[in-house]
Amino acid sequence: MDVLEDLKSLQFENGISEEDRSWLYLRGRSRGLMIEACAHAVFFCKLVRNLRELIHENQDSTSLTGDSADLAAVEEEKLKVGIIGGGHLGKQLTSALLQLGPVPAESLRISTRRPECLTEFQKLGVQCFYHNAYLVVWANVLFLCCVPSQLPRICLEIQNSLKTTCVVYSFVAAIPLPRLKLLLNTTNILRPKYQCTEDFDNIWGANKEITAALRDPVIFRATCPYSPAGGITLNIKWLEGVFYACLNICTASNMAHSQALQLLNKVFLSVHYEGCKTDETSCPKFQLADFVNTVYMKNMFHKRLFPWFDLIDVQLKETPFSQRLSSSTVLQDHLTHLYCDSFGISLVNKEKPVVSMDSSSQ
Repeated sequence: MDVLEDLKSLQFENGISEEDRSWLYLRGRSRGLMIEACAHAVFFCKLVRNLRELIHENQDSTSLTGDSADLAAVEEEKLKVGIIGGGHLGKQLTSALLQLGPVPAESLRISTRRPECLTEFQKLGVQCFYHNAYLVVWANVLFLCCVPSQLPRICLEIQNSLKTTCVVYSFVAAIPLPRLKLLLNTTNILRPKYQCTEDFDNIWGANKEITAALRDPVIFRATCPYSPAGGITLNIKWLEGVFYACLNICTASNMAHSQALQLLNKVFLSVHYEGCKTDETSCPKFQLADFVNTVYMKNMFHKRLFPWFDLIDVQLKETPFSQRLSSSTVLQDHLTHLYCDSFGISLVNKEKPVVSMDSSSQ
């Protein structure tokens, strides 16, 4: 709730001169970028959580004995999320993760130079401290929410403690992926890239909290990966990176590639639109050829694992999955429906989503 909503003389815009008012759209753009960033981070954590639960369910039940070791194994399967940075972005991301479902307070920790400023999260059960290396040893997913000037120091602190299997999710747009790869000495990095179009439309709800905005169907639908609404688009190479990150999680669990494909079909293609109910043969299914080249396929025996994928290359270069993702509107429709369903929001009139194929956003 904005206490200044009806007090025009005290609002931010009142102190802006007429000649500078043309720049006020930047405030809406900044807010739109924040909302999109939080929405996509929450979506990623939901996918990873669901995948880890399916992997655990697929473990051989005969190996379970019910002793303390098994209980420890179950606890290890829970998704653990770490955030480095307790500033505006770090706080908004924490609220989104807690309130929109994917991460309970006991599975979320924040490392910041001023943990005393995060009492509202500490009261909810979130551990807040200043020890970056300790955080990365614990986390399965690590969000970097620091300013660019702090990143080299932080990377130096954590690079020797960072697990190979930990997915680093960077919001530091000023640091390119190849540079981040060198700083962290890991390839398991995701970084969403956003582009603001000239026909920017400020639909982002200036007086709403981020979590409240993401419950507004109009604002939420503008965050869909293929939506051009609001004038902010997501580089779809990020979505490719999400798929390959999930394959790496399967590989880290020693899962054969055939099983990994089955789980990807369950995680990503479990939500269908109306057309699927009348023609199930039209539903897409992931195949081995979607993710590896033909040369590698020849050596992929039934129980062989997927290779460990370099997520930096996936986001910067063409992959076997690039053509499938860009050319299949049916697959894009399924992913859009999955995205909306994961937040409990349906598409307008249950229609097929409008898929933007504008190459400039890619």
